[in-house]
Amino acid sequence: MATQVIMPQLGESVVEGTVMQWFKKEGEKIDEFESLLEVNTDKVNSEIPAPAGGVVLKILVPEGETVKAGTIIAWIGQPGESLEGVPAPAPQGHMQAAPASAQPSEAAQVSVPPVGRDRDLGFISPVVARMAREHNVDLYAVKGSGEGGRITKKDVLAYLEGAPQSQTAPAQPEPAAWETPGEGDLFRPTELMFANNLPPVVAPTVSKPAAPQSPTAPGGGRLVALSQMRKRIAEHMVVSKNTSPHVTSVMEADLSRVVAHRDANKALFARDGVKLTFTAYFMTAAAAALRTYPFVNSSWREDGVWLHDNINIGMATSLGEEGLIVPVIKGAEKLSLLNMARTVNDLAARGRDHRLLPDEVQGGTFTITNHGTGGSLFATPIINQPQCAILGVGAVQKRVVVLENDAIAVRPMVYLSLTFDHRILDGDYADRFLMHIVTFLQKWE
Repeated sequence: MATQVIMPQLGESVVEGTVMQWFKKEGEKIDEFESLLEVNTDKVNSEIPAPAGGVVLKILVPEGETVKAGTIIAWIGQPGESLEGVPAPAPQGHMQAAPASAQPSEAAQVSVPPVGRDRDLGFISPVVARMAREHNVDLYAVKGSGEGGRITKKDVLAYLEGAPQSQTAPAQPEPAAWETPGEGDLFRPTELMFANNLPPVVAPTVSKPAAPQSPTAPGGGRLVALSQMRKRIAEHMVVSKNTSPHVTSVMEADLSRVVAHRDANKALFARDGVKLTFTAYFMTAAAAALRTYPFVNSSWREDGVWLHDNINIGMATSLGEEGLIVPVIKGAEKLSLLNMARTVNDLAARGRDHRLLPDEVQGGTFTITNHGTGGSLFATPIINQPQCAILGVGAVQKRVVVLENDAIAVRPMVYLSLTFDHRILDGDYADRFLMHIVTFLQKWE
């Protein structure tokens, strides 16, 4: 009897998933527990094993389509087995997403290294491996421009643009592997924020513009198709700006004590296998302030303000041009600096390897975005709905400051910006929260 393949619920709050790639075609043999498809939930990709052995009788959900958890997406059975009389998936369970990727050419395919670390090519991300497979690209012929010569999506696209016109058009991009963080920090976010911690929302209805015409501007140009991640980020940014009245307050902090503490303890932490970065200090300071000012750790509801019991801090993490993701540090108020640094390192490492679980990017109650790693001094980031506020951390710079005794000194300074929902917080409460963070950092024991 045929076995149905169900879209799994890969987390308590995950209600849908997007089929990114089928590893088997209809009619192909598959063993039980062998990887059958790749599913994306909240920008986290997971490989789904086959629930039974046999052949793939029918694929019901094409690549690029989003369906609700529990939807039948395929059937597995024995060769020649009929599917007459088996229930079809409910059409209302499907929600159209990005168009399905182009099918590979019938021509002979080159051998593509698997996702992960290759001895000769370096790290191969999922998007690079998929594009190489679909477009029959020999990655050994592609010159890598990434860190250490790593081949990026841009490199494959550039190679395809120089290839014969018979090549298939580039496939719709999917979330790539995380970029390696810089020396001082473990995340490199931008101000285009966050598609992962939000419940399903409906974007405001707007009139659809006419189809774009061929460009007439001098020099021409080209259209870059929107990935599913970029579409979700755009939708949530518009929804957030139309939901919360955004107000931003900026203060600066002297990090002299933090720098001294970090310099004195980096080697000690390293002996425990933990890299101590400034990220852990900002996370710890924010957790302490959220304990003291609970209304910042809240969400707006029409019947009142919901105060969250736990402090779950999202760590905005850049994926380069692909977008960003926000892994969440659960119970941040309970972590020591050592455990905070260890947790940050773990989330960053598994994020780079695409091994985050859907639940690990869900349930945030507050977010920190470190835009300073790109050199930005201060910014006005967008609130990660349905949270109340987001903290922006600027670049740490040595600046000349005037001390309380009117002496002039050079100190490592940082601008901290707090963007908050003015429906929940007034300026005085928000400023006292931000000052708590400043004081916590400046008086670090």
